[in-house]
Amino acid sequence: LMNAAVAQGVEPAQIAQHCDSVSLCFSKGLGAPAGAVLAGRREFVAEAWRVRKLLGGGMRQAGVLAAAARLGLQQAEATLRRDHDNARSFAEGIHALDSPLCSINLATVETNIVMVNVQGAWPSPAELCDRLRAVSEEEEAETGQAVSVLLLPWSARTVRAVWHRNVSARDTELARRKLEFVARKCQE
Repeated sequence: LMNAAVAQGVEPAQIAQHCDSVSLCFSKGLGAPAGAVLAGRREFVAEAWRVRKLLGGGMRQAGVLAAAARLGLQQAEATLRRDHDNARSFAEGIHALDSPLCSINLATVETNIVMVNVQGAWPSPAELCDRLRAVSEEEEAETGQAVSVLLLPWSARTVRAVWHRNVSARDTELARRKLEFVARKCQE
């Protein structure tokens, strides 16, 4: 919800106005260590509260977590905009490679998520992700650094990359270089 709101330049309420209920997680992108909020009609929230208690959910002394969530919400626009910019930078860098191994549809990069299309019979998305995660002596010798990139095999021909507040512009550039290195090695 927050990523969509920032990408569209609107308030989250504008996106959620036609929904019966909304759940928002405060971790990862917003940076809180834990926590979420649930909103909806009074009866819905009351029933959710009852079921949560019935199942043993709840926390005592949750003010510290609430403070982290509040700070995350206050800084959400700047934080998420940075994540979107880093994702866009990665996507543009991969697009510019013009590699026969992978491609990106830049029109689909709107938030902090980048879907990389894996082309050809080899490597599969899982194999590509394994190569991006692994660090070799050859890589260290050739590039002067060891970089491990964690992407997720998403479908039969796609891997998914996601940015969050702990991934910097420098990390993004290192990930782009790693994908370039792996693509070149797969073609050799």
